[in-house]
Amino acid sequence: MPATPAWPPRSAPRLFVETQLNPGASIELDGTRAHYLSRVMRVREGDAIVLCDDQTGEWAATVTDAGKRSVSVAVDQMMREREQVPDFWLCPALLKKDRFDLVLEKATELGVRRIAPIVTRRCVADKLNMQRAQTILTEAAEQCARTALPELSPVIRFADMIGNWPEDRTLFFADEQGGEDAAAAFAYIRGPCALITGPEGGFDDSEREILRSHERVKPISLGPRILRGETATIAAVALWMGIAGDWTQERG
Repeated sequence: MPATPAWPPRSAPRLFVETQLNPGASIELDGTRAHYLSRVMRVREGDAIVLCDDQTGEWAATVTDAGKRSVSVAVDQMMREREQVPDFWLCPALLKKDRFDLVLEKATELGVRRIAPIVTRRCVADKLNMQRAQTILTEAAEQCARTALPELSPVIRFADMIGNWPEDRTLFFADEQGGEDAAAAFAYIRGPCALITGPEGGFDDSEREILRSHERVKPISLGPRILRGETATIAAVALWMGIAGDWTQERG
């Protein structure tokens, strides 16, 4: 007998919704979501889609009505519970828009729990469109099949961040002037962690001195080359996930 095809198929569209999902619920999708489903994915009545609510997990659903401006779906069954995201924060200095967009997207794909942008003295940008940033995070989470959205904190000044740093969380400082080998530090420092990365031009001397004198900060080196802000961020997060995060069978 022919094998029964998987349901919902792997190609089914995935979307995050604000409503907490449960079996039998009817959800009305409009705006950009309806446009995506009807115009881009061209769903029809009876098609399967996947919904996530960032609260309970991932659910299979069926399209019950596919209009141009509104798509109705019926929630069928839970497929996966909301994932346990590693307790790893990212504190990236703001970069130029396209480069910071990349940081937001890849941090989400890599599994960061919280993104807390900062403004330093050498930042070329000092504002972030939070709505646009949240859209980037959501679309990245949908693409990579996350069931939990990363938290996005409002932009704050470097001094405010470091002045109120939690006493129980290690802050890895990607210092272009050197530090402990990042892989070695990630391997033995456990518990709640975070990473701070700098802007174009790096941290200035006063910021570097503040970081190096802070008792919860651990300076690390990302190798012999000077990396751009977005490259350093992506490389360090990937390295942490591979050593201490959920890329391993044993979680930190």
